[in-house]
Amino acid sequence: MSDVSVQTSTWLLNDTENGLDTKDLKKDTKKDSKKWAQLHPVHKGFSVCLVLMKIALLLCILYFFVCALGLLEDSFQLLGGRAAGEAFRNSDVLVNPIAGLMIGVLATVLVQSSSTATSIVVAMVASEVIPIRSAIPVIMGTNVGTSVTSTLVSLAQVGDRTEFRRAFAGATVHDMFNWSAVLVLLPLEIAFSYLYYLTKAIVTTMNLHSKNVKFEFLSALTRPFTRLIVEINEEVITDIAMAPNITEESLVMKRWCQVTVVQRTVSVMRYAPVLVNCRDVHRDSPFYSSCTGIGSADDSGISNIVGLYRGWNDTEVINTTVQRSRCTSLFALTDMGDKAAGVLTLILSIIVILSSLFGIVKILNSMLKGSVAKVINKTMNTDFPGKFAYLTGYLAFFVGMGMTIVIQSSSVFTSTLTPLVGVGIVSLDRMYPMTLGSNVGTTVTGIMAAMSIRGPYIGQALQIALCHLFFNVTAVLLFYPIPFMRFPIPMAKTLGRVTSKYRWFAGVYLIGMFLVLPSAIFALSFVGWVYLVAVGGPIFFIFIVATVVNVLQVKRPNWLPRGLRSWEFLPKFLHSCAPYDVLISCRIITDRCPKFEDKMELSKTLT
Repeated sequence: MSDVSVQTSTWLLNDTENGLDTKDLKKDTKKDSKKWAQLHPVHKGFSVCLVLMKIALLLCILYFFVCALGLLEDSFQLLGGRAAGEAFRNSDVLVNPIAGLMIGVLATVLVQSSSTATSIVVAMVASEVIPIRSAIPVIMGTNVGTSVTSTLVSLAQVGDRTEFRRAFAGATVHDMFNWSAVLVLLPLEIAFSYLYYLTKAIVTTMNLHSKNVKFEFLSALTRPFTRLIVEINEEVITDIAMAPNITEESLVMKRWCQVTVVQRTVSVMRYAPVLVNCRDVHRDSPFYSSCTGIGSADDSGISNIVGLYRGWNDTEVINTTVQRSRCTSLFALTDMGDKAAGVLTLILSIIVILSSLFGIVKILNSMLKGSVAKVINKTMNTDFPGKFAYLTGYLAFFVGMGMTIVIQSSSVFTSTLTPLVGVGIVSLDRMYPMTLGSNVGTTVTGIMAAMSIRGPYIGQALQIALCHLFFNVTAVLLFYPIPFMRFPIPMAKTLGRVTSKYRWFAGVYLIGMFLVLPSAIFALSFVGWVYLVAVGGPIFFIFIVATVVNVLQVKRPNWLPRGLRSWEFLPKFLHSCAPYDVLISCRIITDRCPKFEDKMELSKTLT
């Protein structure tokens, strides 16, 4: 913990992190302007054409990058869509708010789409599968799970420590904000149900009518490309969550696009139960043979009352599939199942994402050199002049919200910003309000899904969608207007510095925060509150105390006793990543591992 504290303080004291030096900027600008004036007109035209070609190539690569993000989402839906639907199905578990929160996190990580997870929750609430109070923690969990995509994208810049530090910090600022919001607002919701009562009051004042509202922009551009590879039947995931009798043959991958169904009339035999008084049955009656049983017969050998079935011929109209046409996507033309197609799509999407990010970073670095980079950096990250400086962040907030509403995906928006933060075009302080705006903008998807519900339950569907909206709005009001409360920024910067020093920490963070931690908390909450409090309570208390002491060590060390002003009194493996780095490096990078004494010496050298 001590090395983390030092890292936080040195980052916060570094005001020239993005290379904004005014004197150098003026010198480079004058130098470049002189060089441009001395160029021949032909050279000027060639330079302009070269820049335009780079911009066109950048836009083309960016298009494939966004398409690859869509394929990544499709691959996770193929691999984990059924598991996510089954996780939502158990409404008894969702009564526990902690379990519901973790189901929301895990389900969103499995399908890589908060929009899909939110739409499932809205549909389940509208169908009264789960009550609104139980769905609110699930919605909070979907908010957390969606931030994993940008963190995965940041790994593409692991080759350069400086870029990786900035990119990982830019990606995890979304994580830190969402987790902080959950830690504060979930206990408030459990205690006071403020989201439930606020949205209920709003919905009761509205004159609701079902409307089939659907607005798409980004998907309309990327769907022609992604449909060439795979198509997803998202309704199947919702059906799995809501219909426990759905068959295993129902594929998440859409294989049949055109199905021809005809109606045919067939003869059927129908039966109806009848009660026969055998005392009144004559020998010529068709029921006489059934009434001569000996089990309940009287003295004459004939039963009293017998339950029989009467049958007759009838006709019935049935639907028969006479022709099916496969979809034109690549995997639909094969006989692959969801798992096999999901693995191949995942590999393909990762290759395209890494290649696209490599091309984006290279083109940006070639275009943004010297004064050009400084001018763009200064334009993107400089505040408004004078008294209007505080409005800059709010403008960035509304830009993030508007862009997310247009492209209908917060994951795509934040994942696109991550490499820009890595190369230094956008600062972390500027990305933070844009990320918050993206969080609010993504709630529009749930609201639109609720407005498309038909029937008497549109009010319930809209209420849970508004809970998602006001949860994010409340979190923004908590962690942005007051500068002191913007601690997700230094938390993300700390993670960026630690991860750039120990790159393996990125994988540990991803697996721990989005798989191990939610799964462990879900298991404990599923067993019972007693186990959750007994195991998780002390760990959470230690985490809070360590965090407070860490902050005081950096900000107000004189407030602490002399022994707590550093973590040196603890064993090194409890406050430093260096011992673990030695073990992981020798096991993974080299075949030889030093002796224990050499490991400790190397650990001291690294720290």
